[in-house]
Amino acid sequence: MAKASVSKASTHWEGSLFKGKGQTSLDTSGLATFDVNWGKRAESGHGTTNPEELLAAALASCYCMALSNALSEEGHEPTSLDATAEMTFVPGEGVTGAKITVTGVVPGLSDDDFRAKAEWAKDNCPVSQALKAVPKELVIV
Repeated sequence: MAKASVSKASTHWEGSLFKGKGQTSLDTSGLATFDVNWGKRAESGHGTTNPEELLAAALASCYCMALSNALSEEGHEPTSLDATAEMTFVPGEGVTGAKITVTGVVPGLSDDDFRAKAEWAKDNCPVSQALKAVPKELVIV
């Protein structure tokens, strides 16, 4: 049986919501620390990140893992999968939607079968499950 894992990230914040700023760290891996602030959350931009961008990264990576596994379990190991996730944030409302765009090279798999597995992964990857309240759209390129 697989052993449970815990991933940890942390944020240090200084000041008010609108004038303050902070840093979010990927503590488990130690790979990165990102600057965060409200202006970049409400307006998206370069140089800082926001919770929605981090959610999008989590969704895109989890989605590819789930889709790869689902395809491989049926004997169709993908050569490559590329997924982009977009999270929509509306101030005062919160995260209102997610869009996953995917393309893949899967030898011997029909477009219809790829679409079926891609839809399955959209609904069933662990991050999608955690974000059940967020409507998700899938675009296959």
